[in-house]
Amino acid sequence: MSDITLWDYPKSSASYRVRIALNLAGLDYRIETVDLLGKAHKSPEHLARNPQGLVPVLDIDGHRLTQSLAMLEYLDTTRDLGLLPSAPADRARVQALAYAIAVDLHPVCNLSVMVHATGGQEPARTQWMQHFIRPGLEAFESLLGGFDQSPFAASMTPGLADLCLIPQLYNANRWGVDYADLPRINAIETACAALPAFKEAYPA
Repeated sequence: MSDITLWDYPKSSASYRVRIALNLAGLDYRIETVDLLGKAHKSPEHLARNPQGLVPVLDIDGHRLTQSLAMLEYLDTTRDLGLLPSAPADRARVQALAYAIAVDLHPVCNLSVMVHATGGQEPARTQWMQHFIRPGLEAFESLLGGFDQSPFAASMTPGLADLCLIPQLYNANRWGVDYADLPRINAIETACAALPAFKEAYPA
């Protein structure tokens, strides 16, 4: 049995991006599903893992990690994934691109935020998601104009921005957000879809 455990919810964007990174690293890991709809993330057992009551939680190399971006940085530095450039200015630019999704767009589309704001009822919940996701993707598309897609967001290999974008596109499709007119994003989606690491991370 693998000594790497990921406490995960399949449709969680944060969990999804960590699954991609673990796959890119070629690591064998065990998934323990935390049922967010069943409130398992609020159970004493899960709160003992992460007092924030969030997923993912990652046990690796004798460490217990929370926060997906911290996990991605750990995997990048310990498994040499090349998720970020080494030059400080280039690194900051790619981080800013990734954070446009992971820090600004993703939190407002978090399940708990959406339910609190809308009561979790239709059509309010779909309207909420569409209201934020489409403008967020439009901004990301514009930001991509500062990079050379070759074929990924900022380099020849998948990077931090790609790992943040692909789960957000899954959410866009779930909530009926059309992004067919965003060519840079579509090119990145096609490039990532061809890689086993992304295919195998797709929510079951």
